[in-house]
Amino acid sequence: MNSFTDELNRRLTALREQGLHRELRRVNSAQGPRIEIGGQTHLNFSSNDYLGLANHPSLKTAAVKAVEKYGAGAGASRLICGSLAPFHELEETLAAFKKTEAALTFATGYAAALGTLTALVGKGDVVILDKLVHASIVDAAKLSGAKLRIFDHNDLNDLEDKLKWADQFSKAESAKRKAEILVVTESIFSMDGDAAPLREIVALKNKYDAWLMVDEAHATGIFGKNGRGLADELGVSSQIEIQMGTLGKALGASGGYICGSRALIDFLVNRARSFIFSTAPVPAAAAAATAGIQLLQTETGDQLRSKVWNLANLLEHSVQACGWNISAPDSLIMPMIIGDESETLYLSKQLREQNIFVPAIRFPTVARGAARLRITLTAAHSAADVSELVAALARLKSETSHLESP
Repeated sequence: MNSFTDELNRRLTALREQGLHRELRRVNSAQGPRIEIGGQTHLNFSSNDYLGLANHPSLKTAAVKAVEKYGAGAGASRLICGSLAPFHELEETLAAFKKTEAALTFATGYAAALGTLTALVGKGDVVILDKLVHASIVDAAKLSGAKLRIFDHNDLNDLEDKLKWADQFSKAESAKRKAEILVVTESIFSMDGDAAPLREIVALKNKYDAWLMVDEAHATGIFGKNGRGLADELGVSSQIEIQMGTLGKALGASGGYICGSRALIDFLVNRARSFIFSTAPVPAAAAAATAGIQLLQTETGDQLRSKVWNLANLLEHSVQACGWNISAPDSLIMPMIIGDESETLYLSKQLREQNIFVPAIRFPTVARGAARLRITLTAAHSAADVSELVAALARLKSETSHLESP
């Protein structure tokens, strides 16, 4: 045991020396524009709760009612002890919202990616990923056993090169069995906040008879009619075989989902191991997510989207005016690229000392040398909150003029 602990401490020391050590920070408040950490109230610019629904009365009421009727837990997996009504209501609501034949929910977005990819492709197939897709998708692709190819981020020429190779591979394998080709991308990328060229990707996957899976985790609720996502906004959702997303960002609850054809969902029920072998999520989470989707499609949802986009434009212009490099608001994820891990940690710490919480994002979440402060906005923020952040960043800029932003 001593040698085991010594080795772990050695590895932890190495992480600290590289500026890569992480720790959990206890929050003693509900998720919102202000959170309590260590007895101090911090202005929170770290959350993916883009529309401020995580603490919305409608979602809390739905969750409480579900607990009162269905209890705190689901008991077992949905294939073992029966599938509680709130999950069916959520999936029917999701499918109608996304305009697909059916939907299936998972305990987490990670489980959704893992179960879906490993069910759909395997040895002899090909998976082609955008270089910056979420770690859960990378892990799932590796576990599937399929041949894995990576195309440069949002590079359509490189994607077509990979598709040409996969097409030749598939034809060579056709004497044994048809090799399937699956392309996977995010619509809005979680760390850079930029958008995928979905129309062009759809055209390429059609050209090479491939399947397409799009993770709309950071687009659902924000883009498209009633927040249906970027694929809806671009008019290509009906041409995407597998639509993935999460319930814990703009929808304000927790869990992951897959939307698509009835055949896809029926197949996943039978073959997605992370669904089959997991205890179902708590009924309260499903009920809250259903309430979140319903709220998105009301006038209140439109007002929340309009407000948060106005705040994003205000923040971008104000931060650039005080000398920092921040990406244009293609989304509500606005990274300030610093580069060095230690310098990024220092800036995050300085902001916390001013009671402003902005996370330092480092390797392996992003590439080495691409550390950044990841600022996210929610509809629960106010213009005064944005001004407070900008003032703090302006002070930091003058105090740390030796730090150069790319």
